[in-house]
Amino acid sequence: MKFTFPVIGGLLVAGIVATTAISQDDIDPAIAAAVKARQAHMKLNAFNLGLLGAMAKGEIDYDAEAAVAAAENLAALARMDETRYWPEGSDMEVLGKDHTEALAALWADDSEFGDRAQTMAETTAAMAGVAGNGLEPLQGAMGPLAKACGGCHEDYRVKDE
Repeated sequence: MKFTFPVIGGLLVAGIVATTAISQDDIDPAIAAAVKARQAHMKLNAFNLGLLGAMAKGEIDYDAEAAVAAAENLAALARMDETRYWPEGSDMEVLGKDHTEALAALWADDSEFGDRAQTMAETTAAMAGVAGNGLEPLQGAMGPLAKACGGCHEDYRVKDE
């Protein structure tokens, strides 16, 4: 049969590609769970920070009750123990960008991640303390809070292209 070799060759290539795809997804379940948990945590941060940022920029009307709720949510998130979110080997270099954007630098001995988490806790607490006091205090607390968030992303997350 003339078509036997191309058909078999095609099936072999398809099998190799399928095997490669499966092996890329063969991630330790504990690591996969940690990555999903930290991504969910970051989405909650972004959801609450987005509301405060929109108020600060005047994109939506200031609402003291909503601002306090969002700020208190951020402060509660910052107080959570994130230790289990960040197991070694859960970085982009190991898992690939399809799974995480965390850089291996986060786990380096000279990483400032712990200090940055403390700064995040302090800036979210400061925001929670002023969010209900009017637009101007909220705007004043927004800069340090955004800087705390962005500092970690700048050093420990893959840069957007």
